[in-house]
Amino acid sequence: MNWCLVAGARPQFIKLAPLIHALKKRGESFFLIHTGQHYDENMSELFFREMDIPAPHVNLEIGSLSHGAQTGRMIEQMEAVLLQENRSIVVLFGDTNSTLAGAVAASKLKIPIAHIEAGLRSFNFDMPEEQNRILTDHLSTFLFCPTQGAEIQLVREGIEDGKKYQGRYLSQRHVSVTGDIMADALYSFSARAADQNQKDKMKYEDEPFLLLTLHRAENTDDARRLKEIFSQLEDIRLPIILPLHPRTAKMLKKENIVLSSRIYVTEPLGYLDMIRLERKARCIITDSGGIQKEAYLLKVPCVTLRRETEWTETLSHGWNQLAYSAQGLQIGEALEKALCLDRGKTLWPAYYGDGHAAERIIERVKSWGNASL
Repeated sequence: MNWCLVAGARPQFIKLAPLIHALKKRGESFFLIHTGQHYDENMSELFFREMDIPAPHVNLEIGSLSHGAQTGRMIEQMEAVLLQENRSIVVLFGDTNSTLAGAVAASKLKIPIAHIEAGLRSFNFDMPEEQNRILTDHLSTFLFCPTQGAEIQLVREGIEDGKKYQGRYLSQRHVSVTGDIMADALYSFSARAADQNQKDKMKYEDEPFLLLTLHRAENTDDARRLKEIFSQLEDIRLPIILPLHPRTAKMLKKENIVLSSRIYVTEPLGYLDMIRLERKARCIITDSGGIQKEAYLLKVPCVTLRRETEWTETLSHGWNQLAYSAQGLQIGEALEKALCLDRGKTLWPAYYGDGHAAERIIERVKSWGNASL
């Protein structure tokens, strides 16, 4: 079987690593397309080095554009690559523009799609990610759900395991709960992160601190909301480490937003440094879906700078707090609840699996593929 793997953004590189290592272990043939959606050295190349991901066979180098222009160029260039390559299946991760572009290109060429992280929903259609994940699920032959809740959501939308269709491209759906592939990565690389050379320890790292990440367009592209977030962060007494996303840095400069002296800004960090800081933080404040989940896996309280989350399991038992209430943005109130969590006694169900999702994905594609590919 010839696997084509498509990735282009930082969270996808994390999900890609366990699958590539599992494919290599089995001697499977794969072809890696990097769309170039994230192209900064700290957002791309560093992840490939740290996680032992081989260099992509093709880098489309699309870069930063409007959603329509970026997705359109990706579709056009991926189609050209797929026409040259004899691939049995296209594997897509998550919910970025790279994901949607891969789904459109593959489906038009009648190449079966496997969607890893299928069935997640925030029910907020203002989010480009929500649009991307729904459209990708409905074009996919193989759908790998990280949780039981994700599988239930697919059934609600009429996407059921074994459901048959007319035509050769998508003759039958295959849906499976495999656990979360990001758990694979976290469990696999945690020891390496702990062993990182720490001679360049960051300011505040040896005292109680908060870890902040902020990158979603709904927060960064709305100047009023961005100012409100940093205004409320002014009232927080603990030091905050902020690995600054390029989009956020651009908007802070444009809007002349001055940060609190207690916020320590760094360049975007590699995966191992982020795991180390996440593990040490008293609480993580973020708008990232992946980091919400990593916080849960590491048993670190989290405050999410959104009104909703597709990772609804993290809200159970108080591990994750949404920063928005009926009164609007309330970071301080949510943080107070998060910091009161008793990490040793609070119930922590293992919602996201045992760290072997990649192996299950490969086994199930090969099993189903005998009849479907």
